[in-house]
Amino acid sequence: MAATVKLPKWGLTMEEATINEWLVPVGGRVEAGQALATVESEKVEMELPAPVGGVVAEHLVQPGETVPVGTALAVIVAGEEELARYGS
Repeated sequence: MAATVKLPKWGLTMEEATINEWLVPVGGRVEAGQALATVESEKVEMELPAPVGGVVAEHLVQPGETVPVGTALAVIVAGEEELARYGS
């Protein structure tokens, strides 16, 4: 089952953030809680943890892009078999 990673709201005044860098490439394995990307909001850089383990199927936001809280950032699938189905 695919899981969509969304930009969380880390602070009361946080409205948007910029993806600085993807730390796990498309096709790369990730564990739950592992840093998936670095994100900058309100001049503070944070690591975005993966909510689930699996394989990164897609980055929906490119580095340097600023998006509002709640935006879908990436898709993680359970494994290689689901990754193949996801791409088709």
